[in-house]
Amino acid sequence: MRNISCFLAALIISINAFCDPGDSTVKTKRIKRYHVNYYVTGSIIAVGMVGDLFAIRHLKNKASLSDEELLFVNTPQQINLINSIDRWSLKQPASISDRAMWKKVSDYGEIGIFLLPALLIIDKNIRRDWYDILLMYVEGHTITFTFYNYSPLGPFFQNRLRPAVYYPELGSEEQKNSNNRNSFFSGHVGSCTFSTFFMAKVFCDYHPNIGAAKYLLYLAASIPPLAIGYARIRALDHFPSDIAVGFGLGAIIGIVLPELHKNRHFKNISLGMFDAPEGTGLTLRWKFADKQPPNLNKYNTN
Repeated sequence: MRNISCFLAALIISINAFCDPGDSTVKTKRIKRYHVNYYVTGSIIAVGMVGDLFAIRHLKNKASLSDEELLFVNTPQQINLINSIDRWSLKQPASISDRAMWKKVSDYGEIGIFLLPALLIIDKNIRRDWYDILLMYVEGHTITFTFYNYSPLGPFFQNRLRPAVYYPELGSEEQKNSNNRNSFFSGHVGSCTFSTFFMAKVFCDYHPNIGAAKYLLYLAASIPPLAIGYARIRALDHFPSDIAVGFGLGAIIGIVLPELHKNRHFKNISLGMFDAPEGTGLTLRWKFADKQPPNLNKYNTN
């Protein structure tokens, strides 16, 4: 993970140097790229964090697997129902020590990637808007967690079993753990992908002249979350499809959220969050501008 972080840092520094003409005699007006409504963003963060606390309690209180359930899912008929790509997760060497090692790799790696966007302060223009960007970053993570916890794809509604359930060599205690019902989808990968794609998107918005180099930047942003995804598979916590959904969701939020905050776009669009007894979710409102009726008095010749 350290090598990946160093690579991304070097890439941003080099692109930043390439984009900076270095001519101190030319003064350009600084453009504020994003608009952040502190009340709306603060409400999204607050409501989302409170909602996530309830979801985490639910996920931790799921029932452990019974002996009958464990025997049933490990029958050849049930294993054959798993698609061929995901079945790759069931053909790994498994031990408790190896699983614990890969878990540490993914957990500590996630922390490192979470802090990776701090490299954006290298850019002086981004550094001037650090408070707004920090709020957007926290907002984006809150939305990502909320999608993980409350969307129909997340473990609040899904009970897909982790690959560890299919490894008898781990022992029945590891197999029966209630947390093994939370395989779909990968929250680690979703969070990491949002972090790196948000980082790439913000940098590209402040440097619209980088041209095709932005594709290289997004390619580099894909490496850390995919590395985390590999570690999660090796830890027997996720199938490849869990990784793919988490990656896709994180990438979408990482790109769309800064775009919604752009000053020049979506002036009539507002993003919010609601919390009701039925559940927690996001609201997207699009206000169509009212056209003023034509002034007919100027055509009156009487």
